[in-house]
Amino acid sequence: MSASPSTSIIQPGSILGVLGSGQLGRMFAIAARRLGYRVHVYSPDDDTPTGQVADLEIQGAYEDLDAVAAFARGVSVVTFEFENVPSATTAAIDKICPVRPGGHVLHTTQHRLREKSFFASRGLPVTPFRAVRSLVDLEQAAVELGLPAVLKTASWGYDGKGQVILRQHSDSPQAWDSLKTDEGILEAFIDYECEASVIVARGLNGEMAIYGPLRNEHQHHILDITTFPSALSEKIEKAAIEVAVQATLALDVVGILCIEFFITRSGDVLINEVAPRPHNSGHVTIDGHVTCQFEQQVRAICGLPLGSSASHGPCAMVNLLGDVWVEAKGTPRWEKALANHSIKLHLYGKEAARIGRKMGHLTTVGTSVAEARQAVITARQNLMTKD
Repeated sequence: MSASPSTSIIQPGSILGVLGSGQLGRMFAIAARRLGYRVHVYSPDDDTPTGQVADLEIQGAYEDLDAVAAFARGVSVVTFEFENVPSATTAAIDKICPVRPGGHVLHTTQHRLREKSFFASRGLPVTPFRAVRSLVDLEQAAVELGLPAVLKTASWGYDGKGQVILRQHSDSPQAWDSLKTDEGILEAFIDYECEASVIVARGLNGEMAIYGPLRNEHQHHILDITTFPSALSEKIEKAAIEVAVQATLALDVVGILCIEFFITRSGDVLINEVAPRPHNSGHVTIDGHVTCQFEQQVRAICGLPLGSSASHGPCAMVNLLGDVWVEAKGTPRWEKALANHSIKLHLYGKEAARIGRKMGHLTTVGTSVAEARQAVITARQNLMTKD
């Protein structure tokens, strides 16, 4: 006898598990609790952004498989707020409860060489790359790809960490030594017009909801501003969405997949990186769209129908890094930013503000992209006013 569709649904009131405890887990937990779920979080830290809003925060090492198994026995499904989780951890959980997206997705996307090779083998457009496991490999790769090029660690990199630009061949020894790794990837330097991302939510039954393309602006390798719509041509937008859908299907994702693209000056879309979880650029969906990326993550992993991804109108998001606190010489002037009644403030519960650390973000919806973009930029500037 086949099971009824409702038997695969993890109903509201159930407990959802999250591995990782940063701001992405925090916003997932807020969305889950709004839908009536309870949330347990597991990570090596305590008093975390996620733990502050979860029902239960468990502190433990990802390598402690007994503790991980005990965590899994207390929840109905486990998801992720970051992908750098050991494969043994996901395998231990999978014996007890569903892991969504599956461990195979994390295994591929947490390693740049595996990720790029996987998509290239399926005919999806990626930035040209070469595997680098020694200085000799690097020197040969630099000849084949040409310079400048970007040397990255194969794993554990984010927000520009674990990478260096190689501008001339004589830079190779110092660049290789600086990464302090035995496995890296050299990627061709792309002369792009802009960076964009597409976020795909995919449910248990294959249903998809798509956001984007979203236009992204970076400062010092960290996302600074996201705007929607992207102002790209219809042809480029369709191409990016098609690649994103194909990438999601190839990985068999249940949950959220964000694909970051380089849009070249000739109009090509090239996969830069992917993330199998909500993404910083998708924060604009919290206030800018009918259903945000975090609610879609909850719906997808629980087997519920996905929500509408329609936008409320032109919208923008700006990151608040620790730099704002430093520039303000203390507490930012929240009342100055919020004097614009269209501005929405999202803070992550982090006490220590450091240069480059993501502390929160601002969003708004406007009558045009230019208006929304300027509004969040002005609001951020007002946080640092002295009078």
